[in-house]
Amino acid sequence: MSDDPYLWRLCSDQVIRRCILDAKINSVLQFCHAAPGGSHDGSTRTTRKVMDCGFYWPTIFRDVYQLVSTCEKFFDVWGIDFIEPFPISNWYSYILLVIDYVSGWVQAIATKTNDAKVVVDFLKSNIFCWFGVPKALISDQGSHLCNIAMSSLLHKYGMVHRIAITYHPQTNDPAEVFNREIKKNTAKDNQPQQERLKPTS
Repeated sequence: MSDDPYLWRLCSDQVIRRCILDAKINSVLQFCHAAPGGSHDGSTRTTRKVMDCGFYWPTIFRDVYQLVSTCEKFFDVWGIDFIEPFPISNWYSYILLVIDYVSGWVQAIATKTNDAKVVVDFLKSNIFCWFGVPKALISDQGSHLCNIAMSSLLHKYGMVHRIAITYHPQTNDPAEVFNREIKKNTAKDNQPQQERLKPTS
């Protein structure tokens, strides 16, 4: 009697693969589809990756299809936020930033104001034209992001607006994290030269 604790299956391609428990299926699917290197491929390629990893279970094709059909793909969901205030430079004192939740891709511009028109124009010319219309946009409750102009834009293009509530700001976490890094780096750049050169003990 074998001491091997696993169940194995000889598949139709004559490769022996390990059968995994139901509790492990989701983690395997997420790894092969969405983890770094997963690339959010379609059903066929994701299934092939699972099988290339040496795994099998009876409902593998159905489960992969369900995952892929409900998965948020690249550029489907963006976080958006203003970074402010900054010392005015050529009349620019704000940075409007958007970040894709899946790939981490960032788009940002310096702006003179932080009003709704700036946001709408930026989304149309820098996001929609290059990456397509996303399914959802995530922001805080700032008036420059929650207003009639934004509501009209979202309704026109069939987008969902998810609000990061004040006591749960991690809803917009990727944008918030990137904002903090920019603020930290620009704060260093804006220090007086003698302060930057001050020796540390």
